[in-house]
Amino acid sequence: MIPAGFSYVRAGSVEQALAELAWHGRDVRLLAGGHSLLPAMKLRRVEPGVLVDIGRLRELAYVRLDGEQVVVGPLTTHRTLERDPLVAEHVPLLAAAARRIGDPQVRNRGTIGGSLAHADPAADLAAAVLALDGVLVARGPSGVRDIPAAEFFTGVRTSALAADELLVEIRLRAATGLGYAFEKFSRRALDWAVVGVAAQARPEGRTAVALIGMGPTPLRAGAVEEALAAGVPAAEASALAARGCAPADNAVASAAYRAHLAEVLVGRALATL
Repeated sequence: MIPAGFSYVRAGSVEQALAELAWHGRDVRLLAGGHSLLPAMKLRRVEPGVLVDIGRLRELAYVRLDGEQVVVGPLTTHRTLERDPLVAEHVPLLAAAARRIGDPQVRNRGTIGGSLAHADPAADLAAAVLALDGVLVARGPSGVRDIPAAEFFTGVRTSALAADELLVEIRLRAATGLGYAFEKFSRRALDWAVVGVAAQARPEGRTAVALIGMGPTPLRAGAVEEALAAGVPAAEASALAARGCAPADNAVASAAYRAHLAEVLVGRALATL
C-alpha cells in the first residue's frame, strides 16, 4: 500500500527535533531507522502529518560504561549492540536479543530507541531492557525525566513518552559475568516473536524474567521471579510463566498456545542460567 501524504523535516540537532515535536504535537512522528514506522505507514496504521528524521543525529548513537550502568544512545543500531565489546562484557543479554532481530539489513538500520519507542508487545529488545532493569531517559520542554522500563510500556504500541518528548538515553544495570538467556519462538525465520523470554541473573541472587507476546505490553514474569526467589526449582517455577498475563487469542496463535510456549521457553531459559 501507499502511505498517506506527509511533510518531511530532517532535524539537524536534538533541539530542532524537540522544537518540531512541540510545534506539531501528536501529528508528528520521529524517524530513526524506519523499520518499525515505515511498514506501519504503508499499511496506514499510522498517518503522521509530519515526519521528523533524526537518523543523522550521531550524538545519540553511543555505548559507554557509567559506573555500574551501561548507557546506550537511542540511535545505536541493533548491529552495534550485537558486536559492541562493552555490551558483550557487561550486558550480553542485550547482544543476544539484538542478534535475533530480523536480518543483517534490518539490524544495520534499526535502532534500539526506535524499537522501544514503537512499543510493540513482541519486540525483542524490550524484553532484554526489562530484564536488565532498564531506565529510559526522556527529554522534553519540562526537562529530562527517568522512566523505569517497567512503567514505559503502557499498551499496544503506546508508551509513557509524551507527544513532545524524545527518548535520549537507555540506562541498564551491568550484569558482568552473570548468567543470561534469550529464547523466542517465531512462525517463520525473521518474523516477530509469537512469544519470547529474556532471563537475567542478578548480583543479589535473584533472577529477572521478562516476556514478550504475552499481553498488550512487554512484561515481567512476576510469578516466576517470586517462585525462584522462594527457592522453587526452575522447572516448577516455569509452569507459572503465564500467570498474570493476558496473551492475545488471534490468527497468529491462541491464548492457550501462547501460555504453553511461555512455560516451555521460560523453562529453557532458566535451564541455561
